[in-house]
Amino acid sequence: MTAGQRRRCFGLLRSAGDVWACVLEVNAWRRRRGDVPLVGYQELCRELAVSGPGTFAELDTTGARSVLRRFSDAWFAAVKRRNNGDGSAGFPRRRRGLVPVRWYHGTFTLQGRRVRIPTARGTTPLWVRLARDLPYPVEQVRSVALLCEGGRLFLDVTAEVPVALYLPGEGPDPGRVAGVDLGIIHPFAVAGPDGEGLLVSVR
Repeated sequence: MTAGQRRRCFGLLRSAGDVWACVLEVNAWRRRRGDVPLVGYQELCRELAVSGPGTFAELDTTGARSVLRRFSDAWFAAVKRRNNGDGSAGFPRRRRGLVPVRWYHGTFTLQGRRVRIPTARGTTPLWVRLARDLPYPVEQVRSVALLCEGGRLFLDVTAEVPVALYLPGEGPDPGRVAGVDLGIIHPFAVAGPDGEGLLVSVR
């Protein structure tokens, strides 16, 4: 990734953080006036449309809407936890400098390892290169998400994978149960009822 590509990618994440901060600020104003907060995805999108194009630098409408979806989901997840008796569940109130952005099928372009990340209308196309080939066909890719972890940029790719089909008598035995433990050094550890196990390690 070139320095220019890196700068623009971080710019998109910062603009997404601005979208998040704007939602917090709007709801703070509404609370002071005694109004109900804007938390539904559709009503947040209507508020975004009022802001007009170019408000959030190179971040396009689809990317900004993904931030609104994240905020709305976080809000209603907190409501559900509180309704289930979890008094520690907090609503999204904290600003974030960098917020992940997601784009869905039809808004981005995949050409081998190259990905065109959508940007606002009138801006230069932003192409980046994946570190490795995708393990599934391009037509199965449903979304890509730009995020930053540990100061490094990542492009998370989500694909729709068909369910495996088996011939009669060759499928898994529904009478056998296995527990799967998700880890970090050993991503998958599976233990069956007959004492057999499978350990998948990244080392």
